[in-house]
Amino acid sequence: MDRLVLKVGSAVLTHNNEIAKERILNLVTLIAKLRAKYDVLLVTSGAVAAGYSALKLDTKKQIGKKAIASAGQPILMASYKKKFDIYNIDTAQILLTEDDFDSRKRTKMFQDIIDAHLKHNILPIINENDITSTPEQLFGDNDQLSANVAHAVKADMLVILSDIDGYFDKNPQENSDAKIYKILHELPKGSLNDEASPNDPFATGGIVTKLKAADFMLKNGRKMFLTNGFDLTSAEQFLLHGNHILGTLFTPKEEIKVKK
Repeated sequence: MDRLVLKVGSAVLTHNNEIAKERILNLVTLIAKLRAKYDVLLVTSGAVAAGYSALKLDTKKQIGKKAIASAGQPILMASYKKKFDIYNIDTAQILLTEDDFDSRKRTKMFQDIIDAHLKHNILPIINENDITSTPEQLFGDNDQLSANVAHAVKADMLVILSDIDGYFDKNPQENSDAKIYKILHELPKGSLNDEASPNDPFATGGIVTKLKAADFMLKNGRKMFLTNGFDLTSAEQFLLHGNHILGTLFTPKEEIKVKK
């Protein structure tokens, strides 16, 4: 069975500083369908946004953000549990930092844990452990985390569900003639040089961090699909039926073999 990593961002999961329950239900429903075809892992943002509803501290300050994240993580996981319980799907929480990918022993440990979860039909839900870690230990955004997870667990594809339909040749919010890239084998020159520009105040990425994730996946011979997380039609059609309606598929050239 192919292995799939889904990453969902704060903009999709929250609305007006609260958990977007209907969107989470839609995501969970999609995952329930995908599990018939794939081994699925979920990389989720949203702890800070969820925590802000309970603890309104300054997210620009390190301690404030950590305190909010620690309050928000159980809120986020409880929201997931309620929805996954509808489909009798058991879940497990895994918190990682960049250090977990730098140590062979630590990487092997979480790889084995994830393999055990999937073997016993448990859905791993992964987030960055920004509560007890230093800035030097963090990726800083879950786009980078999800790409590293996908590579570490030998996933066949990373799917990033975002607040955009895909990757365009120019900013679609500013240019009505912007055209979406449906398939890319490499990134356009200079596309990684822009600054991160998240559309959501609780997000830490933007299109550039997604392109960095795509670049990492391509260089490691793996695929990434970037599509809309508000309307999951395109994701469902592509992943379950092979219909590429909307979204950008980053796929390595044929001569690059996936490293299993």
